Amino acid sequence: MSLDYQEQEETQNEPQDTQPQAARPVTITPYYSIILISCIIIVWGVQVLILPQESAVLGGKVSAALAGLVKDFVLEGQYWRLLTSATVHGGIIHLAFNSYALYVLGRLIETLSNRSHLAIVFILSVIGGGLMSLAFMPGDLPSVGASGGIIGFLGYLTAYGFKRRKLVSNAFLKNMLFNIGLIGFLGVFVIPNVDNFGHLGGLLVGLIYGFIQIPSNLYKDPRETSKVTDIFGYLSLGTFILAALFTIFLMLVWTFWT
Repeated sequence: MSLDYQEQEETQNEPQDTQPQAARPVTITPYYSIILISCIIIVWGVQVLILPQESAVLGGKVSAALAGLVKDFVLEGQYWRLLTSATVHGGIIHLAFNSYALYVLGRLIETLSNRSHLAIVFILSVIGGGLMSLAFMPGDLPSVGASGGIIGFLGYLTAYGFKRRKLVSNAFLKNMLFNIGLIGFLGVFVIPNVDNFGHLGGLLVGLIYGFIQIPSNLYKDPRETSKVTDIFGYLSLGTFILAALFTIFLMLVWTFWT
């Protein structure tokens, strides 16, 4: 869906109203969300097929060592791990949960805002989450998964709900805040070995980007973007595709040499 803002037309029986009105949204296909999901599914498929040590259910240590966010390796100069770590997942449950969340939240952003912003938020949140993880997580615990980017979506949508609260229902913002609280609770108290700092970093990046980018003028279409923004959107999406391909390359090289 997309939001199409237009001026109210004058009718014969009513005086002209110069106040802009928001029209109903129309359906779109969330192409960027689908591409991001396809990348992580393909990487997981290669991960399971060519790495015999990996488990389809639980994942494995080899993929995490090859492309995950391993603190010591990043500090030695393997900065690409900030991106490749988001392409690797720890098993089919991890993959399924992230794919579902990415689709639901990504479709909302492509509906309410613009797919270029979706790609930019995702890449920046992945990097921001990785940097916060590097700063605060123990060095011997590798991190994998696209959660930082996905929770960046939550941050962005929370900013959207706050800045556009006169146009969206109160339930929208409450739902975003509830999901943030739930993820935080599960990560701290229920699910072991969760990179909560990676989640927090992604959330903060999404919030900051949203508060800067989303227009305060309620009658300005948030879907409108400049050519520069569109270019950065293409570059961000292409960067993640390249990260996924590089992860597959690392797995193939490891398989060939072992």
